[in-house]
Amino acid sequence: MSRTLVVSISGIRGIFGAGLDPEVIVRYASSYGDWIRGQASNPSVVVGRDARVSGPVCADLVMRTLQSQGIEVLDAGLATTPTVEMAVLMEGATGGIVLSASHNPAEWNALKLLNGRGEFLSPADAQRVIDAAAQPDRQWAAWDALGGMRSEDYLERHVEAVCGLDGIEPDRIADRDFRIVVDAVNSVGGIALPALLRRLGVRDEQIIRLHCEPTGRFAHPAEPLPENLTEIIARVGAEGADLGLVVDPDADRLVLIADGGVYVSEELTQVLAADFWWQSHQGPFATNLSSSRAIEDVARRHGQEVYRSAVGEINVVERMKEVGAAIGGEGNGGVILPDLHYGRDALVGAALVLQRLADTGASLSEWVADMPTYHMAKTKTDIGSLDPDRLLARMAERYRGDRISTVDGVKVDLDEGWVHMRKSNTEPIIRVYSEAGSAEAAHALAGRFMQELLSGA
Repeated sequence: MSRTLVVSISGIRGIFGAGLDPEVIVRYASSYGDWIRGQASNPSVVVGRDARVSGPVCADLVMRTLQSQGIEVLDAGLATTPTVEMAVLMEGATGGIVLSASHNPAEWNALKLLNGRGEFLSPADAQRVIDAAAQPDRQWAAWDALGGMRSEDYLERHVEAVCGLDGIEPDRIADRDFRIVVDAVNSVGGIALPALLRRLGVRDEQIIRLHCEPTGRFAHPAEPLPENLTEIIARVGAEGADLGLVVDPDADRLVLIADGGVYVSEELTQVLAADFWWQSHQGPFATNLSSSRAIEDVARRHGQEVYRSAVGEINVVERMKEVGAAIGGEGNGGVILPDLHYGRDALVGAALVLQRLADTGASLSEWVADMPTYHMAKTKTDIGSLDPDRLLARMAERYRGDRISTVDGVKVDLDEGWVHMRKSNTEPIIRVYSEAGSAEAAHALAGRFMQELLSGA
C-alpha cells in the first residue's frame, strides 16, 4: 500500500498505517495540544469519531496524548462532526478533535481540529499547529498533573437543540406521517438521523434503514454522488417513500432523494434549506465561489443577498460572520445555520426540509420542480511544472472586463454560466468547475476555459 498523508489547514488526513501512522497522530495531536494549552489555563478538548475501523485506535492515541499534556478530555465516542462541534459549545471546551476523513474511503482517517467556538481552526491557527508539529519540543505534564477523562453521549442534546429551533414543529411533521429511507454508509449517521427523525415525530416503523449499522465498512463509496447511490434511489421508489436522506460518514453533508426515486443534486440542499428559512427569517446567505448560482435566484425571490467566499467551510463561516448571514452553506450538501452553530450539519438540513414539506403539504419532487435548474461540470487539468499562479493571473487579466473574483483562484461570471479555476495545494493540477443551463453547455464552458488556460503556456 502506498503511503499517503495530506497535511493542510483543513486537517491531517491519510491512510491509516500507511502515512497516518501512530507516530504521526501523536505528533499532530500533541502540536494541537500545545496550541490548546496556550488558549486557556485549564484546557479541555472534546474528541469524537465516525465509525471507521481505525477510529477507536486513532481516538485512543489522540486522547491519551492530550491527557499526557495535562488537558481534560471529553470523550464523545461515536459522534457526527456537527455533534462534536455542538459539544464544544455545550461544554465551553477549549477545542475539539473529530476523527473522520469525511467522504474518503474506509482506509483513510483524519484529525479535524476545532477551536473553542466549535469551528474549524482559522487558516492562521491551523498553520501554527502544522508548523509546530515539525518541531521536536513538546510540553508534557508531570505524573501528578495528567489530564482527566470522562465520556458523554452528546447526540440527544444535539437533536433537542435542532428540534428547539424557531420554526421547527415536530407535531406538524408527525402529522405528515412521512415514510423515509436513510442511507448512512455504515457510519455515525445511522445512529444520528433515526434519532432525529423519531424526535421530529416520524414513527420508527416508517424509517427504512439502509446501511445504518456503524461498522465502518462502507457499503458503497462514501461520497454521496448519484453513481454511488443507486441502491437508495431504487429503494425510495420501491417503498413508495416520501424521500430519502443520505449522509457522508461524519454526517455534515446531506443529499436528498425525491419521491419516486429521483436524485436531487447536492447543490440544491443548501438552496432548499434557505428557501424554507427565508419564509420566516430575514438575512443574507453566504456560500463558496464553487456553489451553484441557484442560490442567487432563490435569494432574489425573497429579497435577500448572497455573498461568496473562498472554498472551505471555515472561509464560508468567516464570511457569514462578516455579513451577518442568517443561513449559509456549501454546494456539497452542507447547511450552516448560525441559530444552532457555525458548522455544516446534516441534521439541521434534514429538519428544515421536513418542516417545509410538513408546512406546505407538497412533495419533495414538487418543491424541487420549483427550483432553478443548472448543471455543473467538474474537471481538472494537469499542469506539470507550469506555475499555476502565473496561469491564473493570465486568465484574470484576459477577463478583467468581465465579472470576476480572484478571492480563490479566478472565477468568471458570464450571462450563460460561470467558470471557477483553482489550483490544488497538493497536486500539480488546476481544477476547473463550470455551471450552465444544460450539461452540454457546462462541459463546453469547462473545455473552453481549460484550453484558454493552457494556450500559450
